[in-house]
Amino acid sequence: MGNFQELKVWQKAKKLAVFLYKVTGQGDFGKDWGLRDQMRRAAISIPSNIAEGDELDTDRQSIKFFYIAKGSSAELITQAIIANEIGYLKKQHFDHIKKECRAISSMLTRLVQARSIKKRLKA
Repeated sequence: MGNFQELKVWQKAKKLAVFLYKVTGQGDFGKDWGLRDQMRRAAISIPSNIAEGDELDTDRQSIKFFYIAKGSSAELITQAIIANEIGYLKKQHFDHIKKECRAISSMLTRLVQARSIKKRLKA
């Protein structure tokens, strides 16, 4: 615990947030502050909750924040679907966001499982 910047899932999530900021600053996104800001908040929430969870003292607290990050990933996919359907996102950008969110979610599932096992071994 405490080295969140070394976690591959945090690195991937942070990279996705940076990508999303760049993509949502272009075209019609620049004018739709509501959807743009909501997507940015969801994207920022993923690495932020991973970092917060990793810094906490107990595995139980950490797991809670990892689940919140998973929820933010699902939220971002939903918003990306909408943005794609209304023509705000290019297909390649949408596909990248969806692929990365799914990968992050899978990595978080494995991280939760590892922390759960560690928690049980301590008991």
